[in-house]
Amino acid sequence: MHALLLNCSPHGTASHGYRLAKEMFAALKQSPEANMQDVKLIERDLVAEPLPIIDQKYAAAITSKTPIADAFDWSERLIGEIEQTDMLVITTPMHNFTVPASLKLWIDHVLRIHRTFSPTPEGKIGLMQDRPTFVIVGSGGFHAGERARQPDFLTPYMRYALGSIGIKNVKFILLEGLVFGDAAVEEAVAAARREMMVDIPFCALQVVT
Repeated sequence: MHALLLNCSPHGTASHGYRLAKEMFAALKQSPEANMQDVKLIERDLVAEPLPIIDQKYAAAITSKTPIADAFDWSERLIGEIEQTDMLVITTPMHNFTVPASLKLWIDHVLRIHRTFSPTPEGKIGLMQDRPTFVIVGSGGFHAGERARQPDFLTPYMRYALGSIGIKNVKFILLEGLVFGDAAVEEAVAAARREMMVDIPFCALQVVT
């Protein structure tokens, strides 16, 4: 079993989302539903190792019948990381109501016409195999439920973007109110952990079937 972990937090491995993701993989290894002790984890830190921007060469290649040979090198590398894994976990903060620039750039490389999706009159049809996907979202304020005080453009955007390449089995785990002190952080992490652990057996079965 192979899994891909994308960390988009500027706090790196110290972020609450990253720590929860590592707990998830540890729990999967111990899951009685599947023999996953030999899980191989591929990690990519999109902040510590920023991706190159979408440049003129890439933009020209998208519409060219004979693109420059190396125009899609990074795109192929990132798509290949998804293709060789059975599970995807993304840890990301919410920046100004939506995804941070690092994650948006990953999406721009991965969503590629005729490679990860086909255009049709009804919209984009994903070409990638579906897989269990968790998006762990950290935010200083609240954007879901009764305490929501700001709009949430991240969740619908990520669901649509991932769905466009064929990944529709997406679960969001929210870490909200992280700027309201230690007690609020502890409460948020505990709630997210409980929600995450409920999904572990189901996720394990999906990965191995």
